Amino acid sequence: MDKDEVILTQEGLEQIEEELRELKTVKRKELAERLKVAISYGDLKENSEYHSAKDDQAHMETRILGLERILKRARVVNADSVDLNEVSVGSYVILNDIEFAERIEYRIVGPAEANVAENKISYESPLGKGLLGKKVGDIINVEAPMGNLQYELLEIKI
Repeated sequence: MDKDEVILTQEGLEQIEEELRELKTVKRKELAERLKVAISYGDLKENSEYHSAKDDQAHMETRILGLERILKRARVVNADSVDLNEVSVGSYVILNDIEFAERIEYRIVGPAEANVAENKISYESPLGKGLLGKKVGDIINVEAPMGNLQYELLEIKI
């Protein structure tokens, strides 16, 4: 994988495009209105509402630039190209946590759309790296801060 490209699933691409659209239209207008109101209060040196809105505006514009950079460098992984014989970006995997005898499902995604709360892990994460190229039945060993974790790969799906 080219280190400058950003790997995304189709779903991840759509989420980033939607967030960018929201920031550029709705959020920019809301912040412009906040700034207008804050300026109307007068003395900008002592105006906490103005400074807060300016900080929020700076963070939002930084996020917009970041999202635009991701989209310029994006390579979308098509679900049709996901190989069910081995784990790749876009795969859903079902693992058995050997220590706790617990089944866990993850989707392997690019770093830009990783979200542990949604069980989306980056192919760059320790577990993601350990899973890439593995086949059903393989044992995956992951070195984590709390020690070595072991998983058995039960299923690969799209």
